[in-house]
Amino acid sequence: MIYTFLAEGFEDIEALAPVDIMRRAGLNVETVSITDEIVVPSAHGVGIVADRTLAEIDFDDAELMFLPGGLPGATNLDACQDLREGLMQHYKAGRPIAAICAAPLVLGHLGILEGKKATCYPGFEGELKGADYTAALVEQDGQFITGKGPGAAMALGYALVELLKDKQTADALREGMMYNFLMHNA
Repeated sequence: MIYTFLAEGFEDIEALAPVDIMRRAGLNVETVSITDEIVVPSAHGVGIVADRTLAEIDFDDAELMFLPGGLPGATNLDACQDLREGLMQHYKAGRPIAAICAAPLVLGHLGILEGKKATCYPGFEGELKGADYTAALVEQDGQFITGKGPGAAMALGYALVELLKDKQTADALREGMMYNFLMHNA
């Protein structure tokens, strides 16, 4: 199971584009509200109905944990102690963790990016305690995959498909979703 954690104020495209891409690849992805409320308001006032709440999941079932950014979404994720404990459990098990935009700050505050390459939205570099900030659109180092911001949402989604499935599937999605056309004709 791939869990995408939604906190009030999450960035719409950063959550939904990777979820869409991973589901197109046939991956089992669920959105998870970090509160007891199933409808989570995004940073832009869109109420998204999560598949489950945090109380309904088992972190042991997580193949990958994904943290979308946005404000105050990222700081709300960081303030959720149950999520922080789940992330540490996942990290210690050596399983992949993805975060985009401001959300890598959660990983930085947990101290688990120490010595790892990471990217985030400009201005949040100081929150990535001990990380080697690269400013790349998408950065992967070991079990961590980080994305720069809203414009990196699709690239992050394809990188996650490549990690969890294969490059052929990711390439076919890039082509079919016209991402390659966009990148070559921008």
